[in-house]
Amino acid sequence: MALPKIIPINELKNTAKISQTCEESDVPIVITKNGYGKMVLMSVELYEREMAEAELAGLINEAVREEENGAPWIDGDEFFASMREKYGEPEREKRGA
Repeated sequence: MALPKIIPINELKNTAKISQTCEESDVPIVITKNGYGKMVLMSVELYEREMAEAELAGLINEAVREEENGAPWIDGDEFFASMREKYGEPEREKRGA
């Protein structure tokens, strides 16, 4: 990931420019006051992507900890068969019409 953009707090007065910068940026924007970070701005799209990545990382870390603590491995085919048995077959999107 690229480094965040850094702008001084007085630039927040230009809300249209800040909004545009957030929408166009693929990195968080750090707002500083007297040279120190005070807050972070980002688009909703970037926020949702960051949250999804954090959740995925948490799930992976949890799985690694479980494996390190001796949790049994489950064969992929067995797992999907148990999910089909428990929840049924997934509905497929209907194509064409």
